[in-house]
Amino acid sequence: MAAPKPKEPSVSEKREVGDALGMIETRGLIGMIEAADAMLKTANVTLVSWQKVDAGLVTALIRGDVGSVKAATDAGAAAARRVGELVGVHVIPHPADDVEKVFPIR
Repeated sequence: MAAPKPKEPSVSEKREVGDALGMIETRGLIGMIEAADAMLKTANVTLVSWQKVDAGLVTALIRGDVGSVKAATDAGAAAARRVGELVGVHVIPHPADDVEKVFPIR
């Protein structure tokens, strides 16, 4: 018997955290924690997940409105550079629903 599918968030639930997805990847946990702290203090965004990738790479994922996510990732990238190695930073204004179904970004 197949496991039941998880409940999809409603449109209003998605809007609570915002449409945009921001990602910052660092080499090492310290840089990622510093970036996450700066992002959360800079703008009205929500830290929805973080992932250990490989070879010391870690990624923080935030959600919020496009302007807030852009401001937050800019601040987070600067903070990560100060204490460690920034590997990448990217903002997706409106991720496709299929992306959200596969990756832990809610």
